[in-house]
Amino acid sequence: MTPTIPGFDHVRLPGADGVELSALVGGHGSPVVLLHGFPQTRLMWRHVAPLLAGGHTVICPDLRGYGDSDKPAATGPGVYAKRAMAADVVSAAAALGHDRFALVGHDRGALVAFRAGLDHPGTVSHLGILDVVPTLDMWDVLRGVSAAVGYHLFLMAQPPGLPETLIGNSPDAFFGSFLDAWAGDPAALPGPVRAAYLRASAAAVPSIVADYRASAGIDVTHDRADLDAGTRLAMPVTVVQQDWGARLGYDAAGVWREWAPDLDHRLTGAGHFMAEEAPEEIASAVRALLAR
Repeated sequence: MTPTIPGFDHVRLPGADGVELSALVGGHGSPVVLLHGFPQTRLMWRHVAPLLAGGHTVICPDLRGYGDSDKPAATGPGVYAKRAMAADVVSAAAALGHDRFALVGHDRGALVAFRAGLDHPGTVSHLGILDVVPTLDMWDVLRGVSAAVGYHLFLMAQPPGLPETLIGNSPDAFFGSFLDAWAGDPAALPGPVRAAYLRASAAAVPSIVADYRASAGIDVTHDRADLDAGTRLAMPVTVVQQDWGARLGYDAAGVWREWAPDLDHRLTGAGHFMAEEAPEEIASAVRALLAR
């Protein structure tokens, strides 16, 4: 049996362009949408979501192309652009009656949340980002041998065919390697959860690759256009991340300050899967964000 979030209901919600998202919804109060990362599903919020549900309606969707959500064919670069994935989230929340909500994303979900904040400033009231830098900046900070930590970004940026074949030939080894390498506390990813992530990822190789390929193309174009136009995140923003600046030699807080004038930048001692390794810390950061 696939693990779930106790006390949360499963719903199917309309995204953009006919795509449907699968989501878990629970709690009562002002809405908070939580977006998962790679190679995960909405299950990554199984500890944080209940901590927030006492005072908020918490919505945990699987992103387009992941988990139990629709996985449309990548017939063009825009299908998995973060702009399209952000539009999914706005549409899904609206279907639940929420035309304004707080948004928190981890990893890939954080890039979707970032794009939603730029494209829908009247809809996203507060923005939380876990362990990424914006796409445009990501490519700038990955330099020299230190870029090896992000080798998968370069692999999945290749033209259609090769990465899908290589990953599809051994999906558990590929996706499992990130669960192993990025976990500060392996016990935070128990066997049933790890198995659920691997099953979901193996069933979504083409769409996961398409998501990453978009971040080497159309997402960069969109970020560059906003940067050049002076578009910035208008809402309060909290960023929680590992000390990647020290590891890769850049000013992480400075990078985010270029995009987010109202910024609370925090470093954590947890690993990449911080919502699972340090749920109380992440829930506390979200509560502090919502109080701003």
